[in-house]
Amino acid sequence: MHNDPIEHLISLLSRLPGLGRRSARRAVLKMLMDPAGKMLPLADALRAAADSVRPCEVCGNLDAESPCHICSDRHRDRKLVCVVEGVADLWALERAHAHRGTYHVLGGLLSALGGTGPDDLSISPLLRRIEGDGIEEVILALPATVDGATTAHYLTDRLKPTGCVVTRLAQGVPIGGALDVLDDGTLAAAFKARRPL
Repeated sequence: MHNDPIEHLISLLSRLPGLGRRSARRAVLKMLMDPAGKMLPLADALRAAADSVRPCEVCGNLDAESPCHICSDRHRDRKLVCVVEGVADLWALERAHAHRGTYHVLGGLLSALGGTGPDDLSISPLLRRIEGDGIEEVILALPATVDGATTAHYLTDRLKPTGCVVTRLAQGVPIGGALDVLDDGTLAAAFKARRPL
């Protein structure tokens, strides 16, 4: 009976990405060894995030304020918008300091098999932003998958009438990547995306 709260906590933590039961068990044990120093601050932070974090009304990022800190940043290039599948992609680009414009989160990708159509994604708000904010370039930072390519082609067709430039992230050989271990698709994409030195 006394193990029920522990097992419940392990079960909840093991549902998180990257945490299996073994990792969740180690995390729970570490927290239980110092509940006042580790567990209670975590519980407070989880409650605060659940109460205050929401999607940005402009781009779809998650933040405690709306517009989010990226959309509110006056130093961002507002003529440049990077379209991503989800918030995780936005955060990855921010970690890399790769983009100094703004973002737009689609909330998924077009997928015939998954039943996701254009109305299920945040495409209309993107078109409104382009028309209303004078955006000059849209960068499609979508995954190199069938659904990513389908979504990129669809967006390119929808964005053509706006007159803005539509670009896509280069695909191919990663930095430090050896050619003999890359898959055929990556090598083919690298050859197609080659550029003069």
